[in-house]
Parts: sequence; structure tokens; C-alpha cells
Amino acid sequence: MTAPGTLGTVPESSSPQPSGLRYRLRALIRELGKFGTVGGVAFAIDVAIFNVLLQAGFETLIAKTISTVIATTFAFLGNRFWTWRHRAHANMARQYTVFFVLNAIGLGIGLACLAISHYGLGQLSPVFQTQLADNISGQLIGTAAGSLFRFWSYRRFVFPASTPPGTPPRQEHSAAGPTPPPSPLRDTA
Repeated sequence: MTAPGTLGTVPESSSPQPSGLRYRLRALIRELGKFGTVGGVAFAIDVAIFNVLLQAGFETLIAKTISTVIATTFAFLGNRFWTWRHRAHANMARQYTVFFVLNAIGLGIGLACLAISHYGLGQLSPVFQTQLADNISGQLIGTAAGSLFRFWSYRRFVFPASTPPGTPPRQEHSAAGPTPPPSPLRDTA
């Protein structure tokens, strides 16, 4: 019972906040979706520029180098300003350098998958030296393994969290009840 002349507190009828695990899982899925979108567009840019440069008479390795640098720069900007825009951003030149190095390692992972299949397993059976086998090992398996490494390493080293990874934002409690955390899940982009 409340004293005369004072207002009683009315319980809020807001939906319950997601648990820490659910919050982290939702944020991770959202980041993966954005990362995949940026990567897909960067891949399309790479392929388009590579083919345009080949048609213009550029040498194959020069064309691939130019298209890769442009696509990697697009991927960096997309990930920095969209995928992980809510993360700490201190030094853009350092972030870009680390991003580029980690991207090269991801490329190496993809090439290693192709080399193991084509040159290693290809010694056991010629089926591993076909164009289909090269596409499966290089484009599917290699790209998937390289992308997993890139997602993990970019998130960890290039765009680190201000708080320990996987920690939901702190919730402040007031007399009116818990305040919903700021959420990267509700962006308008």
C-alpha cells in the first residue's frame, strides 16, 4: 500500500530482455550476415574488375593484383563502417594494414586447400586434378575455411570489442526497472 499523495509504482509491461547467451548469438548472427554481405559484394567487385582489366589487355597477375587490392579496400571499409561500426576504431592505417595481412593469410588458407587437393591428393588419383575438383577444393572448401578465419581474425584483431568478446552491454537498474541495452541489432542500415 502506498502513502496518501504518493504514486505507486506500476510494473512495466515490457518484454523480457534476451539472456546473455541469446543476445550474443543474435549479435553474432547479425555480424555474420553483414560480413557475408560485404564479402559477397567484394567478391563480385574482384571478379568484375579482374575481367574488365583482362579485356583491356592487362597481364593476368597484374589484373588480379589490382582487382584484389580494390576489393580488399572495399571489404575493409564495409566491415569497418557497417559490420563492426559499433566496435572500437582507433587508427585507420593500422586497422587497414592488419586487415590486409589477415586477408592475405585467409587467401593462403584457400590456396593451401587447393594445393593439398590438386598436388597432394592428385598424386593418389587424377580425379583430384580435374577442374571440378579444383573448384570444389579452392572455391568452396578454401573460400569457406578462409572466410571463417577472416571473420574470426577481423573481429578479434582488426575491430576488437571495447568490452570482452561475447559480453552483453551492462544493464543499469533504476527504480522504474531495467533499461534496455543499446543494441547493434537495431540499426537502420
